[in-house]
Amino acid sequence: MDQATREHFDALVDRVVDALPRQLKYLLGEVPLIVEDHPSDPIMQEFEMESRDELCGLHDGIALTERTAEDPPELPGEVIIYREGIIAHTRDLYGQVTDEGLIEQIRITILHEIGHHFGLDEDKLAELGYD
Repeated sequence: MDQATREHFDALVDRVVDALPRQLKYLLGEVPLIVEDHPSDPIMQEFEMESRDELCGLHDGIALTERTAEDPPELPGEVIIYREGIIAHTRDLYGQVTDEGLIEQIRITILHEIGHHFGLDEDKLAELGYD
């Protein structure tokens, strides 16, 4: 991926985050949002992925609903989104990617991973339309 594509993608991420409701931006302020080209080799192995563009995002950490007062202090989880996965999931039947499509997939991915941070599972996220 070239630098111009990264910069354009990251500008779209900024637009998505800026357009989120104030309450969601506040919650996102508690969880770092990291943008990477693709998952690392250990992540690919852990999820048994064959291609770097299979995964759009990941919540790395313990969901708030799984923490207790007796647990040792934990670093905050983080939301990671992957440029290559989001671009691959946005391509239409002709292989084209539009900014509108990217914005929608970035938004869905961020909200999906924030949902995991707050304890929502895949079924509940799909029910809410964030799959």
